[in-house]
Amino acid sequence: MNTDQQYIKPFYIFFLTLPAGLSQGFVTVALPYLLTQHGFSVAQAAAVVAVGFSANLWRFIWGPIVDISLSLKKWFYISLIFCCAALLFLCFHSFDAKEQVLLSVVVFLSQVGGTFMLLPISGFMAKCIKENQKGNASGWFQAGSLVGVGAGGGAGLWLSTHYSVPVAGIVLSVASVFFALVILLIKDVPREKGKTIATELADMGKDIIAMLKVPVALLVIVLIISPIGSGAAANLWSAIATDWHTGADTVALVTGVLSGFVSAVGCVTGGFIIDRWGKWVGYLGSGIVCALVTVVMALSPMQPNVYIAGVLSYTFGIGMINAAFTAVILFAIGKKNVATKYSLLASLGNLPVVYMTAFDGWAHDKYNSKYMLLAEAAAGILFVIIFFFIIKNVTDRKTDAVQ
Repeated sequence: MNTDQQYIKPFYIFFLTLPAGLSQGFVTVALPYLLTQHGFSVAQAAAVVAVGFSANLWRFIWGPIVDISLSLKKWFYISLIFCCAALLFLCFHSFDAKEQVLLSVVVFLSQVGGTFMLLPISGFMAKCIKENQKGNASGWFQAGSLVGVGAGGGAGLWLSTHYSVPVAGIVLSVASVFFALVILLIKDVPREKGKTIATELADMGKDIIAMLKVPVALLVIVLIISPIGSGAAANLWSAIATDWHTGADTVALVTGVLSGFVSAVGCVTGGFIIDRWGKWVGYLGSGIVCALVTVVMALSPMQPNVYIAGVLSYTFGIGMINAAFTAVILFAIGKKNVATKYSLLASLGNLPVVYMTAFDGWAHDKYNSKYMLLAEAAAGILFVIIFFFIIKNVTDRKTDAVQ
């Protein structure tokens, strides 16, 4: 790092991350509800959300572009403008089921902007945070994302139903710019000179090949792309809330601010479980929690209190598995070239959210909400059982080898 580069306070990262969270929250919470209220089926709404969320699968591709082109601040500004422009377009454009493809493209582009924003933020964390404060910064990074998603979804839905969708878009865009002003307190970091796209891609290829030669890395890859604790139902809670006779205000509160807080508590709890009993217990256990919640919710009466308790319990489970997700990836990538390998596995880890969101939408329209929840639970439990025996077999072999 350049000697003249000033260090920044870790909590700055919280505010820098909020705009990306606000964008994602509106797309995954407010938008599904609005689409179903404008004639979209749950499957159609799920497809739009799944396409948008799929932008997370390609984050590892954006990395080399950010590294070898503009400075970190310039990329942050570009991504902020992109997020706000896409959000405003969505909010000022009519929701017509005949324009599902156009909406899907705009939602996808809005999330591309959000994923791009996370790259310069990661750069600031790596280069502008003191080494003994990077753990603190990582905590603020996760908190900013969770709170942003909760606020973007809850506030976006409340404003849309009490005022209008355009008002929601304007307020969230203004809030994004306001929070992003903390960037003015940070000294810019110029691009890395001497690097080309070819060099970056070659280095990435070598790292990936080396990682794939390690059996445990392959196990982790298969694990994170499985449907265990995918959290896909969270993208449809607002779209199916009417099945539990739950009003828009309750949906906005539960899926918004409350979910943001509960998921953060879940992350802390998941981290404690991992430190106490291990990453595998944390991952598979969290997956079981998510599955059991959906089973209980499906078998319970379809009442507002069941919806509230179910959504928040599910959100707590997702928070737990988020912590386990990070833990197993860090275990797999080792300590060399971690940025490249982490971005790749993190991208792959978003795959279950995409295909399970689409699957949940299909199951809902084919049957109903209860069967949708049971189908998601069945898929998760099946793979928990499979991986339990795989991990147990691997562990037993290691024990025998030591003896």
